[in-house]
Amino acid sequence: MLNKIIKFSLNNRIVVLIGALLLIIAGTYTAVNMEVDVFPDLNAPTVVVMTEAKGMAPEEVERLVTFPVETAVNGATDVRRVRSSSTTGFSIVWVEFNWGTDIYRARQIVSEKLAVLGNALPSNVGKPTLGPQSSILGELLIIGLTSDSVSLQDLRTMADWTIRPRLLSTGGVAQVTVLGGDIKEYQILLDPGKMKHYGIGLNEVIDVVKDMNQNAAGGVLYEFGNEFIVRGVLSTNKVEALRKAVIKNVDEVPITLENIAEVKTGAKAPKMGLASERGKAGILLTVTKQPNTSTLDLTGKLDKSLEDLQKVLPKDVKVTTDIFRQSRFINNSIDNVQKSLYEGGIFVIIVLLLFLMNIRTTVISLITIPLSVIVAILTLKALGLTINTMSLGGIAIAIGSLVDDAIVDVENVFKRLRENRQKTKEEQKNVLTVVFEASKEVRMPILNSTLIIVASFVPLFFLSGMEGRMLAPLGITFVISLFASTVVALTLTPVLCSYLLNKPKNNGEEHDPYLVRKLKSGYGMALRWTLCHKKVVLGAIGAILIVSLVMMASFGGGKEAASDTGTGASVAGMAASAKEAVAALTALGYTNMEASRAVKKVEITENMSVEDILKASLKHLSFL
Repeated sequence: MLNKIIKFSLNNRIVVLIGALLLIIAGTYTAVNMEVDVFPDLNAPTVVVMTEAKGMAPEEVERLVTFPVETAVNGATDVRRVRSSSTTGFSIVWVEFNWGTDIYRARQIVSEKLAVLGNALPSNVGKPTLGPQSSILGELLIIGLTSDSVSLQDLRTMADWTIRPRLLSTGGVAQVTVLGGDIKEYQILLDPGKMKHYGIGLNEVIDVVKDMNQNAAGGVLYEFGNEFIVRGVLSTNKVEALRKAVIKNVDEVPITLENIAEVKTGAKAPKMGLASERGKAGILLTVTKQPNTSTLDLTGKLDKSLEDLQKVLPKDVKVTTDIFRQSRFINNSIDNVQKSLYEGGIFVIIVLLLFLMNIRTTVISLITIPLSVIVAILTLKALGLTINTMSLGGIAIAIGSLVDDAIVDVENVFKRLRENRQKTKEEQKNVLTVVFEASKEVRMPILNSTLIIVASFVPLFFLSGMEGRMLAPLGITFVISLFASTVVALTLTPVLCSYLLNKPKNNGEEHDPYLVRKLKSGYGMALRWTLCHKKVVLGAIGAILIVSLVMMASFGGGKEAASDTGTGASVAGMAASAKEAVAALTALGYTNMEASRAVKKVEITENMSVEDILKASLKHLSFL
């Protein structure tokens, strides 16, 4: 089989070269347009169900709200775990699905299960709603708004009604949370003395103001063959118009709202949350993304939207986008790995030049690296994975091994061609025949070495949970790139050898390089000494083995080490739990800043669940 592959390649050299060129073009295009992220997708498909239960104690919420919701979703398809948290007036249920479940299908399943609840919940309990779709590392961007002349109330209004809707309309955005500033509200400050004077009760005022700012339909008027739509235009944002609302008539004199109350705009009290940007009071907007969304692409879209918004905002309003950018973290992480790849490639080139002392053989061997990397990237694309630190890490680990197969083949072909040239013209064989026979000699060692290395990485694919999701891309890129290098060594390498090594460049190529000759001489002396002192060598090796086993037994166990950028798999898991706790506290009415402060005060460990973090955070909030 392998002989047929080599022979086919040598008989169709142009086809092989064109195929390699097309592979490089397709792989380069795919790599440029692929999604880039820090880590693989560590987010098990999770649907959050939130239910408001005003006035209920935690025990009542647990018994009357949380339990029915849990019961409804427990038997859903592909659900592997259901967690919940009940607090005063609020219930949160996390429905976690099996890895690989489509998140949209999961949300549809939960929605159908909640629909069968019917009248199982008390009448004063709100309808269960699904939380926004987000991911573990979903916090994408934090935007700051500051101004010297615009008030915090106006800044907050701009953030709530201009910037937030625009950002939410961007595809891939899950949620935009606004923090800080003064929330504008229309305030009616009643004067009890005036109300008593006019004989007006509170219920009369409430009945009037409840719907006073809504337009009213007046039906349709048909006259003179025309159709006229009649409507009462009452909606307004002007305080002067709101003051003219009629409460009732006293002695045929209309009593308006301004006769019994002060109507004005003001800041919502109590003030929930503060925000600042570089020590200056302002507004913060936190943007989170949906799962399976390219962070870099979405960040670019948001930057474009913010540039357009800046044109319509007052000139004094400063929009800051460099407070937190996940794209910056991604670029730094990817740049670190790429730097390692470049450095590794440079060292490979240096070693090849030192040992081969031939530019042509070095080039033939190095061609394997980009082709193998491109095949690995195309495989990631086909599997729906992303380019991240783990997948690039697999390539970085394999970069030294990628040229092994090609070096073995090139070196043997080079040697056989040199021997063939040293024969008489009658004994010399055709170049293609020499290349085929030389490649055939090393085909099994090449394949066996690849299989042995691949076998050491197979256990990675048997890991489950977050560890498996974290390390699988590393194993995939390593194994695929290694197999690709073997295929290249059996196809493209012999073809390039037949073109580039068919004639000697000078007489210096007809013998081994100086460094190789010296190493061979030293190795020969070491080998002879070893064969003459077998017991000493075996005894030393046995002692080293025993010492290594003792040291290995004394090592402690642990999770993955943190990366250079300060994040590992366990850290990502704890960050995810903390983020869910912050989201739950925000849903309970606390500001994002209050929730974040409370969660930060909790000493989070790897074994803590979201419910544990939430309960500990609520204890801290009770003292705020």
